[in-house]
Amino acid sequence: MSAPTQRPPKVTEREARQVAEAARQQDWHKPSFAKELFLGRFRLDLIHPHPLPADEDVRRGEAFLAKLRAFCETRVDGARIEREARIPDETVQGLKELGALGMKIDPKYGGLGLTQLYYNRALALVGSVSPALGALLSAHQSIGVPQPLKLFGTQEQKDAFLPRLARSDISAFLLTEPDVGSDPARLATTAVPDGDDYVLDGVKLWTTNGVVADLLVVMARVPASEGHRGGITAFVVEGDSPGITVEHRNAFMGLRGLENGVTRFHRVRVPAANRIGPEGSGLKIALTTLNTGRLSLPAACAGAGKWCLKIAREWAAEREQWGKPVARHEAVGTKISFIAATAFALEAVVDLASQMADEDRNDIRIEAALAKLYGSEMAWRMADELVQIRGGRGYETADSLAARGERAVPAEQLLRDLRINRIFEGSTEIMHLLIAREAVDAHLAVAGDIIDPDKALADKAKAGARAGGFYARWLPKLVAGQGQLPGAYGEFGDLATHLRYVERTSRKLARSTFYAMSRWQGKMELKQAFLGRIVDIGAELFAMSAACVRAELLRTTGDHGREAQQLADAFCRQARLRTAELFGRLWDNTDDLDRKVVDGVLAGSYTWLEEGILDPSDDGPWIADTTPGPSSKDNVHRKIR
Repeated sequence: MSAPTQRPPKVTEREARQVAEAARQQDWHKPSFAKELFLGRFRLDLIHPHPLPADEDVRRGEAFLAKLRAFCETRVDGARIEREARIPDETVQGLKELGALGMKIDPKYGGLGLTQLYYNRALALVGSVSPALGALLSAHQSIGVPQPLKLFGTQEQKDAFLPRLARSDISAFLLTEPDVGSDPARLATTAVPDGDDYVLDGVKLWTTNGVVADLLVVMARVPASEGHRGGITAFVVEGDSPGITVEHRNAFMGLRGLENGVTRFHRVRVPAANRIGPEGSGLKIALTTLNTGRLSLPAACAGAGKWCLKIAREWAAEREQWGKPVARHEAVGTKISFIAATAFALEAVVDLASQMADEDRNDIRIEAALAKLYGSEMAWRMADELVQIRGGRGYETADSLAARGERAVPAEQLLRDLRINRIFEGSTEIMHLLIAREAVDAHLAVAGDIIDPDKALADKAKAGARAGGFYARWLPKLVAGQGQLPGAYGEFGDLATHLRYVERTSRKLARSTFYAMSRWQGKMELKQAFLGRIVDIGAELFAMSAACVRAELLRTTGDHGREAQQLADAFCRQARLRTAELFGRLWDNTDDLDRKVVDGVLAGSYTWLEEGILDPSDDGPWIADTTPGPSSKDNVHRKIR
């Protein structure tokens, strides 16, 4: 059979939205704290008292962390990984022997069976030594083969693959293509049924772990035909299958040890038994996998925040200017306060979301997405402030510092390494849209047909009746609440004022969302800047809630309770200032003018502004040619020895 030659399918904006909507998890069978927050309902009972791990989970988790810490201290050289842009084979082998590949895999398959909480703490620990190593472990277990098999695999698939993945085999996740990013409707890689197999053809880009992977999760489009419903489908593929070529190992601004590449499939035969779920369920599998898989990234961000605090504390106390340590100068002190308070809040968000995932009482798809969004943005900001505190030494590389006799502090590396987190696993802009869609789900469920131009008048009338009943019950509840009672949440002491603020502001946020939907109706989805601010407000409120609940937990357990309350108070006061600014920008902004400027840029109206510079880029294509066919390049895939 000949290889297909089609390019990414042409789809309209509406068709692309329909594909994304079909892949969404449609129902809400469990409560969601964050969803309720966006609806103006502050369900503190869903997160307080703070959920705690079982004693046995703590024992196993702490025992593994102790082994992992010893390994990282003695057998991981983060500077070498940065310098050589490669994770040494012996380091990966050591992690395999430790069982780190199977942290989240059930012990019956040879894994450690750690909870999400301890898995995330392990990633934070490893990532503090080498972010590239943390990314390898995270990509393997959070989005690689183990998680989709755990959720959607057959028993035969679990028996066949999970023991390998727990001890020896590295996995990768392959979705993105050179001309397909966050718009999977244009996916071009195909999987054509052929007897008891599927034949894969196509090219995948940014395949984290793909350069060293033994097993791959590949998303490919199955053409509809007799006996095949078709659609985007997930497959487990052996990394050394004939026809697979890793054509290039990508190099990046940061994460220089990341084993990320370009993978070409040419007539690769995959047994039908390796298909995960039914045909057409690939995107749903990917999105469901990410519901908890996203928590690994903010875990790494929380670890980075802790390191920023340590370096800021040590350096700002040592470095003197104008007769006193720089920490005592208010301009620097405010940065240190921000780092300390935010590091506390990020850990609170990650631990709370992780423990909620372990308990499985709540639907945490919004919480996990908020943790990813907020963690990646705030960690980048903390690292930037650390570089500023360190001054010229913050911009200087660790090797250069060491060469001239000073402590090798890789602050500039951290800034480079963290930058990708605002893009990984859904860019900030995509996360805004994803969270906003979930946040307004209740509104669309009752009023969506009203603003859908394709719906008949009869459908719109029925929707109007439903919406009338829903809003008649919902809107009055947004007028007053616990946040207006001076004694509400009194058990939180001085932090009660912040929880009352969260309750009041949650209702204000819901009113703002309702007003926007009433004003813009079907055009609401085009107001992406507005929706981004709505989501950012919700993220601040979620982080404030998590910080207060964590501080109260530490107070009641006698573990740094006073200091935790002080950090939570500082964080909440800082967050309230950011929230006030976001509310102001909901209605007072330059969005309309920005759109006009963009029109002018695209029309070439401002090309005169580009005069007087030279562009050092070459004249190659913006997007590489991905025509299916055999590879003409050497295979740079390497087996970990």
